[in-house]
Amino acid sequence: MTRIAFIGLGNMGGGMAANQARAGHEVLAFDLSAAALQKAVAAGCAAAGSAAAAVKDADVVITMLPAGQHVRAVYANEILPNAKAGALLIDCSTIDVESARAVAKDATAPPYKERGFRFADAPVSGGAAGAEAGTLAFMVGCVEADLPAIEAVIAPMSRATIRAGDHGAGQAAKICNNMVLGATMIATCEAFALAEKLGLDPERFFEIASKSSGQSWSLTSYCPWPGPVPAAPSNRDYEGGFATAMMLKDLKLAQEAAARCGAATPLGAQAEGLYALFDQLGGGAKDFSAIIELFRGNAPVRDAAAAAS
Repeated sequence: MTRIAFIGLGNMGGGMAANQARAGHEVLAFDLSAAALQKAVAAGCAAAGSAAAAVKDADVVITMLPAGQHVRAVYANEILPNAKAGALLIDCSTIDVESARAVAKDATAPPYKERGFRFADAPVSGGAAGAEAGTLAFMVGCVEADLPAIEAVIAPMSRATIRAGDHGAGQAAKICNNMVLGATMIATCEAFALAEKLGLDPERFFEIASKSSGQSWSLTSYCPWPGPVPAAPSNRDYEGGFATAMMLKDLKLAQEAAARCGAATPLGAQAEGLYALFDQLGGGAKDFSAIIELFRGNAPVRDAAAAAS
């Protein structure tokens, strides 16, 4: 039995930790939220009093945290000083590339080099539903020799694990992938809004576009128009799924990375601006495909809520 410390039990981490427990591993879980920790315990995890206590005897440490500053802090203050020698450290958060590389360097260079830590940045794709179902895709930045051990640990949470390259490459792959996703979802939403205005039945448009050159994952797997894809959040009033605020976070990371390396990403920048607007209008908690309402000319989410109260 592998002893796993799991730190960060939010919308993604909670489901991921539960899958590790269901796979028969001993999971010591920690989160600053008492409610999240209680939910993890109900799913078969054991509660730790702190991150330091969770990692003390763990073979594997998995973190799923909001941002780079949180990852840097928990590694510097809790994980690296307290983890046992030889532990495999896997950060599944979506953070900036520089933070991922800095944490990797801290974990594998003096004064911790002699502890034999192995580190991977392994952000995920698949949303909260994928975290619950154990069907996430992992984009891994690691030393190539460490990949088999990482794959074995990730298996209860994963449908696909791909090594993107060395440390930081997993984060690079994640932000590039989500920039594509954000931009294609906007284009898909604009097309549905235009089809509606032109009097074209949206479901007929879906039937045509899904078999034509307009086909994309945003259309056929995550359709923003209710009906054609029953599992899509559009059929649940855009609840659940991948929140607009999280998409905005990833697009910001992509734009910050582009600025640092001098890459031209005009569509990515436009996507960030549109999601920022939708977030400001009150759509931050809705699935990111709900941005279709912006293009359909419906009342802003926040204004609609105010009118109903």
